[in-house]
Amino acid sequence: MEKTVRIGQFLDGEGRIIQLPKKHGARVAVLSYLAEKFSSNTEYNERQVNDICDSWHTFGDFCLLRRELVDNGLLGREPNGSRYWREAGTDDAAVDSDPADQ
Repeated sequence: MEKTVRIGQFLDGEGRIIQLPKKHGARVAVLSYLAEKFSSNTEYNERQVNDICDSWHTFGDFCLLRRELVDNGLLGREPNGSRYWREAGTDDAAVDSDPADQ
């Protein structure tokens, strides 16, 4: 059974990411939460990925989020960056995103 990671302390009252955790488990949990904002079976271009990332965080670095999503296997990416997609199997992360957990 998976351990649920509470990420509320990393979200604002509107559910936007306010910082990426340093600890790997919490970091992946926050990134999994962000990955849920991407639809399965949908292809995105880089601008669309940037826009989604930008609308779900407050610290002004959508490039970092995009790179972390790809590096952690949550988003797939063509080598030339022309196409992104949500990776299969990222639908069931054990994440508690209640901001009240702060």
